[in-house]
Amino acid sequence: MSTDLNDFTIIKEGDAEILMHAKNEVFFNKTQVNNRDISIAVLRTFISKRKEEHEARLSKRTKAAPKLSEEVASGPVLEVANESAVKDEISNGKSELPEEKSQDESCGHSEELVKNTEGKRPGELKPPRVLEALSASGLRALRYAREVEGIGQVVALDNDKASVEACKRNIKFNGSVACSKVESHFADARVYMLTHPKEFDVVDLDPYGSPSMFLDSAVQSIVDGGMLMCTATDMAVLCGGNGEVCYSKYGSYPLRGKYCHEMALRILLASIESHANRYKRYIVPVLSVQIDFYVRVFVRIYTSASAMKNTPLKLSYVYQCTGCDSFHLQPIGRTVSKNNSLRYLPGFGPVVPQECSDCGKKFNMGGPIWSAPIHDQEWVTSFLADVKSMKDRYPAYDRISAVLTTISEELPDVPLFFSLHNLCATLKCTSPSAVIFRSAVINAGYRISGTHVNPLGLKSDAPTDVIWDIMRCWVKNHPVKAQSPDQAGSIILAKEPVLRANFARAVASLSKAQAKKVARFLPNPERHWGPKLRAGRQITSKHVSLLGPDAVNGVLNHEEGEEPDAKRQKTEDPTSC
Repeated sequence: MSTDLNDFTIIKEGDAEILMHAKNEVFFNKTQVNNRDISIAVLRTFISKRKEEHEARLSKRTKAAPKLSEEVASGPVLEVANESAVKDEISNGKSELPEEKSQDESCGHSEELVKNTEGKRPGELKPPRVLEALSASGLRALRYAREVEGIGQVVALDNDKASVEACKRNIKFNGSVACSKVESHFADARVYMLTHPKEFDVVDLDPYGSPSMFLDSAVQSIVDGGMLMCTATDMAVLCGGNGEVCYSKYGSYPLRGKYCHEMALRILLASIESHANRYKRYIVPVLSVQIDFYVRVFVRIYTSASAMKNTPLKLSYVYQCTGCDSFHLQPIGRTVSKNNSLRYLPGFGPVVPQECSDCGKKFNMGGPIWSAPIHDQEWVTSFLADVKSMKDRYPAYDRISAVLTTISEELPDVPLFFSLHNLCATLKCTSPSAVIFRSAVINAGYRISGTHVNPLGLKSDAPTDVIWDIMRCWVKNHPVKAQSPDQAGSIILAKEPVLRANFARAVASLSKAQAKKVARFLPNPERHWGPKLRAGRQITSKHVSLLGPDAVNGVLNHEEGEEPDAKRQKTEDPTSC
């Protein structure tokens, strides 16, 4: 059938254009432009880093070549020199065993080293192969193909026929570049990834809701050193609204603290690590973002049975006080060095008594969560430099540059955060300014930073008792009204501070971005900026609060205009089956 453009609306984002039907047949959310822009920035940096790593491996092998020629048994030396590179080459070589290839396969497997038997120069790096597992309209895949230089084949999957038809239509609509690089398939993403192990350099998961059911197959389909991009929009579950559901999906129990959105990121990372460990693989996060109504993580996947043993060192349980909301982390594992050998042992515990030492209340326990760094600051600096150098190529430049700037100033080795307003709410006192509180922490000899998750959140390596001592000193200068003696705030203030806080303005009390007055937390660009209806659901007047009156009225008017035509078709063809 020929496409009648009058039935569609042309939506342009970046360099890609898609045709969207007025009805809610194929999912599209304008809000996800932030998600897509960040993903493009990460993909550009990944391609650059991948090339640098490949050249470093080749240089190392070139230097080792004269030594290898003198050795009779070169195999063991190669393994010692670069075990991970050899394993990667072998695993990729297996995918080249079949002598005959289909046209789709010949567009580029994700192996990094190509054999001479394939007619290529030795050590040539192939363009990365990308899988968008849940493509819907195909906008993301089209933007990857048209905007990211050096990208190879982009495979777009969906198990909805209307979405696959829309994706193919949009591929044709975007011209020759899209047709040569993007291909759309009707398939179950889980089955497709399981049947294509270690074939993709990048796998992008952006489901409607939870990605948990796709993680096991996703970690198997990525080459060694490849990238997994994963979104989770079920924030009510991840943030503690339904703790038992979160445990069933992700294997962790959430806590409803002020840090719940960062905990959601760390729960997702812990879940991905758990799935990867089953196949002797592990993850290295390069960027983890909570933005709008979802979390998005970017992790690299590696294979190593020995490195996988470090996983218990990266996971922790969380104890949160029910009275003062202070939290403590309980690492799952620890290591002991003895006689040049490393032993892995269970973590020491418990890290807290039965009752909170500050307010005397009980603890809730959650986790396990990923307690290692969730960003790679070197990568974040590269993302930020790329975004700033190509600001015209990013439709959501202001928002993503603000988020990346805030992330670049976070303390990378401090899990979770506390809220200054929450501390003051516990004590029923007036709040000091962020600069004054930061100065007190810095003057006490500790580090402190903001967080991209919450404009009121503060990360610090200062112990909880130091934080409460600072607040006790603040209340001495700013007295509060008498409270009930059994309240958490009264119990905390009843103790004399051990630390004498110094509230003098510290030089580092403002971050570089704050000192330059760079915007870090921007308002939504328009109303109704949030999640949208799942594709296929009928839009009615009750969705006004979600979509806005203009969008709802436009759809309803379009359906009323089509209704007579539909009735006429039924009367003209009464015998149709």
